[in-house]
Amino acid sequence: MSNFSAAPDDLSFSYFPESYRWSHGVLIGLNSAPWGGAEIGEVHRIGLRLRDHVGDDKAWFREWSREAEDLEKKGRAHLAAGRHATAGSYLRRAANYYHVGERFLQPKSEGLEAYRRGVDCFREAAKLIARPRIEHLEIPFEGTALPALLVHPQRLGRNGRAPAMIYFDGFDVTKEIQYFKGVADLAERGIACLIVDGPGNGESVRFRDLYLRHDTESYATACYEFLAARADIDPKRIGVMSISLGGYYAPRAAAFEPRLACCIAWGAQWDYHAIWKARFEKLDQNKLPSLSVPWQHLLWILNVQTRAEALKKLEPFRLDGVVEKIACPFLLLHGEGDEQISLPLAQHCFDRVGSKKKTLKVFTRQEGGYHHCQSTMSALAWPTCGIGSRACLSQSTLSLLHLRQPIPDDLRGGFS
Repeated sequence: MSNFSAAPDDLSFSYFPESYRWSHGVLIGLNSAPWGGAEIGEVHRIGLRLRDHVGDDKAWFREWSREAEDLEKKGRAHLAAGRHATAGSYLRRAANYYHVGERFLQPKSEGLEAYRRGVDCFREAAKLIARPRIEHLEIPFEGTALPALLVHPQRLGRNGRAPAMIYFDGFDVTKEIQYFKGVADLAERGIACLIVDGPGNGESVRFRDLYLRHDTESYATACYEFLAARADIDPKRIGVMSISLGGYYAPRAAAFEPRLACCIAWGAQWDYHAIWKARFEKLDQNKLPSLSVPWQHLLWILNVQTRAEALKKLEPFRLDGVVEKIACPFLLLHGEGDEQISLPLAQHCFDRVGSKKKTLKVFTRQEGGYHHCQSTMSALAWPTCGIGSRACLSQSTLSLLHLRQPIPDDLRGGFS
């Protein structure tokens, strides 16, 4: 199933050291705990039941769904008894577990009902938890709509309006999972956050047949205009951010939608076609690249049947000639030991960004968070996102500059 094994001197947490993908999946669950998306004991119970099934993705789905169903049942019992806050906390964790469990399934048909239950649990939990206030919205887009969550700030800014960040998913996550990556902290800092299932992600691909597309600016503009039209949002202080493959989405959006006030890429990208070409070559050599979901997920979100078709569709997913157009403040976060996108590639992308106000924050082995998108320490990365958002949206680089650090010469290297 896997030729991966965690290095013996790895300082990060690896629940299933023989499987990068499964360990990464457990971390998505565990890392949501600070924001109410998990209990460590619950995740551990799931992990114990899976110890003898590593690599069996149906078992993964079964055990995460089992835990989610139990929490949903308890949450609804608390709700019936009038214990709304308690019910909300149970339903929130159920939502997260349903979605973490469904991620590995290919084809998706078996897990769609569980996925929908996760969406419904989160929707109900949002009504039951007072802070932050979460509103479910539909963003008009090309004759249809994109499902989104608007997480309201805990205080409004000047003139009764708040700054806002548009937050897109990555390659394989959902708006509900994204909420548990620290969005409540943005709200506490007075920043609204619109979390969007764009084409190829979440509900958009599962229930609306909206597949992944390279022109992120098309739906970023729709999101910007939706927020700018609201009386409670400052149209001059709307930024964009995204994680993992979002290191392509957010820079692309900022390059071609000049009204965006800032851009945060939580993880770098450069040439996604080249990345997948190399991954397919590894698979053909019976080697397993570091992936967070099965490789077939790519075919599904692109709505193609073969690798060749996928590579053809990925040809425009390149940032060369794009990031040079970025003029707004730009922040890139990356891990020194990122297994999916190398640090030299991140440095190359950063060097090409056209903005005069740009910062690269590298999380090192010494401080932690040095794996892909700080998967083992997302609570370390999120304050950086919050500081960066606040600095950029306040038209100041003072808070950003203290994040800047030189990349050691021995880590720069070349890139391919």
